[in-house]
Amino acid sequence: MRLLIGALLSLMVAAAIGLGSTWLALTRGVAFGGVTLGAWTAYPRAGSAEIDPYARASVSRGGLLPVGLGDGVAFIAEKDDKGRPLDGRCDVRLAGVTPQARFFTLTLYRPDGALVANSLGRSGFTSQELVRRSDGSFEVVIAPRARPGNWLPTGGVERYLLVLRLYDTPVGIATRAEREAPMPSITATEACS
Repeated sequence: MRLLIGALLSLMVAAAIGLGSTWLALTRGVAFGGVTLGAWTAYPRAGSAEIDPYARASVSRGGLLPVGLGDGVAFIAEKDDKGRPLDGRCDVRLAGVTPQARFFTLTLYRPDGALVANSLGRSGFTSQELVRRSDGSFEVVIAPRARPGNWLPTGGVERYLLVLRLYDTPVGIATRAEREAPMPSITATEACS
């Protein structure tokens, strides 16, 4: 009898640890094969047949449709270049250039994956809408109050994330350094630190 109780207890502990670690992996966004360039992270294999099991489960759980490997890649930023979470009550400056791509979109999302609601109904820019400098670089201000130039309203949300989707681009699995794919910098105002 003691052996049966011990076996059942061991089975329950093993099931709890296994299910708990799987739940953590799915809710924390653990996936393999990530490409990190500055504050930006992408999972190029998420839209391919070589997707890892944790990423596949996360995509299925969230009902997401990842960009296919042959179509492009989506980079996500949840923090600025200094590692601080993006706060919709603060001004954040996105500046620089993007890697080579035929087309790109920059979109503002809440952490749950919904678009950030605001009075303008503007949640992003496309590469064709963005006002650029003569050298091809650009600057986007992400802030709760209106700013001149390229401005994305946050609606004052506490947390948000940025998604930069590059279409028809050479950036992918083999990209390992920012010199290969220059990404825009993300800088929060010091007053919000």
